[in-house]
Amino acid sequence: MGVVSISTRAILALLALLLTFPCAYAVANDPLPTRYVSLRSDKVYLRVGPGDQYPIAWVYHRPGLPLEVIAEFDVWRRVRDWQGEEGWIHSKMLSTQRTVIIVDGVQPLRQKPDGASPAVARADSGVIARLLRCPEGSSWCRIEVNGLRGWTARPQIWGVHPNEVYD
Repeated sequence: MGVVSISTRAILALLALLLTFPCAYAVANDPLPTRYVSLRSDKVYLRVGPGDQYPIAWVYHRPGLPLEVIAEFDVWRRVRDWQGEEGWIHSKMLSTQRTVIIVDGVQPLRQKPDGASPAVARADSGVIARLLRCPEGSSWCRIEVNGLRGWTARPQIWGVHPNEVYD
């Protein structure tokens, strides 16, 4: 049996190729359907690939920020944020605590799941809220912001699927 010799240049070219396409091997592990999680800490690194050796693309400083898990590889989760940014975060930095983020300007939190119901509070775009429930067949979800609870229309929040039932 002969000895196979690989040049340093060939090894470096192979490594460069692997770093250029970090997601190619994770596609087969995409969980269906996707799910939502939130950030556990006030400093979380979003990486371009699933491992500490990959460069940091973004640093999040918002504990509780909702993220959508779109793929998995070992202990790493490929996530998407409410603005469409995607990357990899170690699973220990994620929580199963469900949160949502207010989108589309200032939104009223209503006493009842009805657009005519009085507002108990208003939440600005970008505010993170705890998700309490989204009843079956309803276009409304109950959320909590700074101890105040109220109902908001699903299109006004990000962090819950359109027909998802959450109790």
